[in-house]
Amino acid sequence: MPPRPCPVAAAVDLVHSRWTTPVLWNLDHRGPLRFSQLQRHIGDISPKTLTERLRHLERHGLVTRTYHPEIPPRVEYAITPLGRSLAPLFTALTAWQDRHLPAVEAARRAYDAAD
Repeated sequence: MPPRPCPVAAAVDLVHSRWTTPVLWNLDHRGPLRFSQLQRHIGDISPKTLTERLRHLERHGLVTRTYHPEIPPRVEYAITPLGRSLAPLFTALTAWQDRHLPAVEAARRAYDAAD
């Protein structure tokens, strides 16, 4: 097996998406949610994109989909223990963002002003 160019690339590829972290964060903080509830909490996400993200996360074992054969039928999505294991990563990223985002924004302004 050839050496990996970056030791965290596989993990980043798994969770890197504009919508993956909001889905996981909402399911972790709010508990199991129906599709429409999750869409409402996330906001500006299309049903097609939410469906794709949920299928991606379910395939990788980070989210479960539970069908309840009721009338009307009900489907709920929940974060798995594997998905919940990402919470410390998101906490660390939040702390980094809170500490360093002003410097990132200043660098962006300086870069844009130089153009």
